[in-house]
Amino acid sequence: MDRMIYTAMTGAKHILEQQATVSQNLANASTTGFRAQVDAFRAVPVQGADLPTRAYVVDATVGSNFAPGPIEQTGRALDVAVQGDGWLAVQMPDGSEAYTRDGNLKTSENGVLETQGGLPIAGDGGPISIPPDVKVAIAKDGTISAVPTSGSVAAVTTIGRLKLVNPPTDNLVRGDDGLFRTRDGSPADADPNVTVASGALEGSNVNVVDAMVDMIGLARQFEMHMSLLKNAESNETKASQILSLNG
Repeated sequence: MDRMIYTAMTGAKHILEQQATVSQNLANASTTGFRAQVDAFRAVPVQGADLPTRAYVVDATVGSNFAPGPIEQTGRALDVAVQGDGWLAVQMPDGSEAYTRDGNLKTSENGVLETQGGLPIAGDGGPISIPPDVKVAIAKDGTISAVPTSGSVAAVTTIGRLKLVNPPTDNLVRGDDGLFRTRDGSPADADPNVTVASGALEGSNVNVVDAMVDMIGLARQFEMHMSLLKNAESNETKASQILSLNG
């Protein structure tokens, strides 16, 4: 009976955790470039002095769904969507690199190209500065060109290039800030094969219908585990009554 208690108790605990994961995915269904989080479970024997006849449930893997999201045209010059596999590199305050698919960019008061969260976008030679009074165009390979808003429109200047990377997905981990990093923290090399679409943004890859179905299924699984615990309690009560009668 206690075997059933181990399985039902830990199963219910991790189902609650998976419900939190699905809820987070649903909350980010409209977040630009969001990658859905994926959980999986497995049974593990309880190690002790006796035979490992008891088992409990643990998270087997906590990963991410790296499938691309839908690309929506915005017409905004500083919006970019990574096409296919790849990432935009951003510079963290500690000097390290992190990676995102959120191409909703802006310029700071000093003209530095940033994410909406205020992190500088990494270029081939460091942060990218946008001069004032120019129109910006971002090419497919990430090259950023500036055209003066006054004077000769033929005076096109290349002001930098986005650092586009494509490290193996099994070498990426998601941080608490939603950005991805390599497992050892080392910066990934620029990949010339990664391309972007200007004037567009990539949406979240969360499928709302699938997430809602998962949430309903998890709720039913949780109810099943609670029923198992109630059955174990009922069996224990009846067994105690029988033992007391025999005594």
